Amino acid sequence: MSYQPVVAIAGVTGAVGAEFIATMNRRNFPVRKLKALASARSAGNTVDFRGEKIVIEELTERSFEGVDIALFSAGGSISRKFAPAAVKAGAVVVDNSSAFRMDPNVPLVIPEINAGRIRDHKGIIANPNCSAITALVPLWPIHKANRIKRVILSTYQAASGAGAAAMEELVESTRAYLDGRPFTPKVIPLPYAFNVFSHNTAIDPETGYNDEETKVIKETRKIFEDDRIAIGVTCVRVPVLRAHCEAITFECEKPIDEHEVRAILSNAPGVRIVDDRAKNCFPMPIDASGQDDVLVGRIREDLSDASGHSISMFVSADQLLKGAALNAIQIAELLPQNAMA
Repeated sequence: MSYQPVVAIAGVTGAVGAEFIATMNRRNFPVRKLKALASARSAGNTVDFRGEKIVIEELTERSFEGVDIALFSAGGSISRKFAPAAVKAGAVVVDNSSAFRMDPNVPLVIPEINAGRIRDHKGIIANPNCSAITALVPLWPIHKANRIKRVILSTYQAASGAGAAAMEELVESTRAYLDGRPFTPKVIPLPYAFNVFSHNTAIDPETGYNDEETKVIKETRKIFEDDRIAIGVTCVRVPVLRAHCEAITFECEKPIDEHEVRAILSNAPGVRIVDDRAKNCFPMPIDASGQDDVLVGRIREDLSDASGHSISMFVSADQLLKGAALNAIQIAELLPQNAMA
């Protein structure tokens, strides 16, 4: 961008809010002025931004006067309440919640896939679900070369997906477990330390799918603009602080082998192949943490499909970066100046 926008961050004190600031700094995102917005209890505190102490203001409907870009990561209810006010004030909202993702008038954007949809915005652009982003960045270039007709994926989701408080709760509950002390969870309503459990979102009593799984299904079809894709997904939380992993098996319309997949992904934006069978070196959250790319490995033919149309792989990505803050900043970087009004 050749101009210097005024940027507001709604939810600046959260885990993603902190990553918004760090990512803007790392990518030299041009900012004329930063407005730090949060709840009333955080108002008056400060955040560091490029050598300055920015005083946090209470988020209200009057917070967006003079703002060009508003980055939201404060939850769906907050986005639904305040994003329209930001748009009315003249800002373009990049929203990290699920509030607007399936609105047909709101672009749902992963820049490596459908950056062209940014120009269709009417004031709000939605950031996809972190699990969807993690899967779709590597699946898209394959889909372009050989249409994917079916996907089965299982997620291994870190505490970072539930925010800074959940990350702290994982640390504290693990410490209590090792010390032999009782621990009462407050953020995640299930024992987290040394445990694995179904993603803690509401389950549809009819389908048996939880909200996270339903998001992945619907968002994949919207982003790929292909309602025919068959998708099965199981979302699970694991006791990892940061960076999600996913086991993915996909079926293409035409035969495909692992060598084709490696060739496609070796040149794919936002993807890094980590696939050393000899050293048993594959994507891990400890390596994905702090990285912009989606790590992809365990690329192999699906032996359950004798037709040769299916591939299995394992991926990992930083939920706070590509799964949230980085994707939003990439969208903001691509906002053409004539689309800001």
